[in-house]
Amino acid sequence: MQVDFYQLGSRPVEQVLPRIAERLVESGARLLVVSGIEAQLALLDNALWGWKPDSFLPHAIADGVDDAGQPILLSFTPEAPNGARNIALIDGQWRDQALDFDRAFHFFDGETVEAARAAWRGLNDREGVERRYWALDDDGKWSQMA
Repeated sequence: MQVDFYQLGSRPVEQVLPRIAERLVESGARLLVVSGIEAQLALLDNALWGWKPDSFLPHAIADGVDDAGQPILLSFTPEAPNGARNIALIDGQWRDQALDFDRAFHFFDGETVEAARAAWRGLNDREGVERRYWALDDDGKWSQMA
């Protein structure tokens, strides 16, 4: 399984995650987005609706009537009723349940960098886990650092 650590620069996650989500959905994959912060999920919900002027990314907040049918599901817990094999942890907190997915996207910022470093170290010797570290530059481009 692959774990991608994404260090946010000056842009918040709701500005960068929609592009990644779009690529996953276009490939036919599903995504579970997890945060323990209700306001953060609300910001991402709005960002996904307005991702592009002529379209939106199909999604819902978990515990709705059609969770199973949602390509992108926003949730407080790392359980995927939509059958997602990709998980995005957007509040800077690592959850070991992410290892049950095929790919995890772990977003963190300056306030959560120490927790991300601890998660990186904790995954070092985990069999079957491939780690990658990405940093966002001022132009909004991701560069693979490790």
